[in-house]
Amino acid sequence: MEKNNIFEKIISRQIKSDIIFQDKRVTAFKDIRPKYPVHILIVPNTKIVSSNEINENNKYILTDIFFTAINIAKKMGIHNSGYRLILNCNNHGRQEIPHLHVHLIGGELLKNI
Repeated sequence: MEKNNIFEKIISRQIKSDIIFQDKRVTAFKDIRPKYPVHILIVPNTKIVSSNEINENNKYILTDIFFTAINIAKKMGIHNSGYRLILNCNNHGRQEIPHLHVHLIGGELLKNI
């Protein structure tokens, strides 16, 4: 089956990526253009285009993503100093890839938004 976007190709390992966590529901990997010392993307393994597609049947995925982010922050030693989780939605929200994803950023003092 042909995968449609880069995240699907990373999840299925058709494209090499620095995957730091993967289970049956989510995959986390280092951003190829990091903006901070820690910049990890956490994506559902099942394609959900954006947060607008979250519904009763798939809402559990947000818990899985956030739980994964917290565990990665602890593993990378940024849980005490702090970090940010960002979820962009659609064009005006600056979502570039049509696949739900959360950015975990940290490792230094973050700029105010």
